[in-house]
Amino acid sequence: MTDSSASPLSRVTAWVPRGLVAALVLLAIWELAVWAFAIRDYILPAPSAIAQELVKRWPRIHDGARITGLEIVVGYAIAITVSIPLALGIAFSGWMERNVYPLIVAFQVVPKIALAPIFVIWLGIGMVSKLTMVFLLCFFPMLVNNVAGFRGTNPEIMDFARSTGAGAWRLFRMIRLPSALPSVFTGLKIGAVNAVTGAVVSEFVAADRGLGYLLQEYNGNMQSGAVFATVALLSAIGLVVYYAVEFLERVSIPWHVSQRGSGRESASDR
Repeated sequence: MTDSSASPLSRVTAWVPRGLVAALVLLAIWELAVWAFAIRDYILPAPSAIAQELVKRWPRIHDGARITGLEIVVGYAIAITVSIPLALGIAFSGWMERNVYPLIVAFQVVPKIALAPIFVIWLGIGMVSKLTMVFLLCFFPMLVNNVAGFRGTNPEIMDFARSTGAGAWRLFRMIRLPSALPSVFTGLKIGAVNAVTGAVVSEFVAADRGLGYLLQEYNGNMQSGAVFATVALLSAIGLVVYYAVEFLERVSIPWHVSQRGSGRESASDR
């Protein structure tokens, strides 16, 4: 039950996206600090100057965002497509758990960023090497969380369901999959963050287009405003992917404790 005595301000802020107010306050403090301390643009440009750079350089930055965004989304999608079936195999197959999973863990220990130059030698500077880097940075956290989720089903619930005559498919669809989804979405959100890192790192190593390439160019020319504008757009792409996954999580598992708000009850709800 909603609180009818809530103030108009609290009703308005309830519809404001989470973190927006804090972000606006931070930007205002940033703008004032640059003005008050007379910080030069090449050291720390003000948010207003960054916005002007973004508008001025929009055609090139937009083209770079289109390339980098494609690398992020496609590499991320490939990681999802591979990690979920593989996690199912590892969770339900003793042979795969003993023989495949240790190899994957051993490979994960190797720093992927150090392998980026090798991928360029093997695969060239085109899209394939970029997708490989995004895939590798997203894949392992997804796999680990997926395996943990599929293994984490309460055995007592499974035994009770079997006693009712439920078959293997029904057990998976009604019990195993719903219980695994919170862990699956945790891995997806970690992967969404890593996907941006993978795309930018691969473009740092070898690229002639993309936001990572532009970052190197602008940084080499000491164009700090353009660097911050590019970083801001990269962050926006990452946030879009992350919150798309979070929205899908809210729709898929509204019953889970993580989707029940902050847990603080108002006086009228008690």
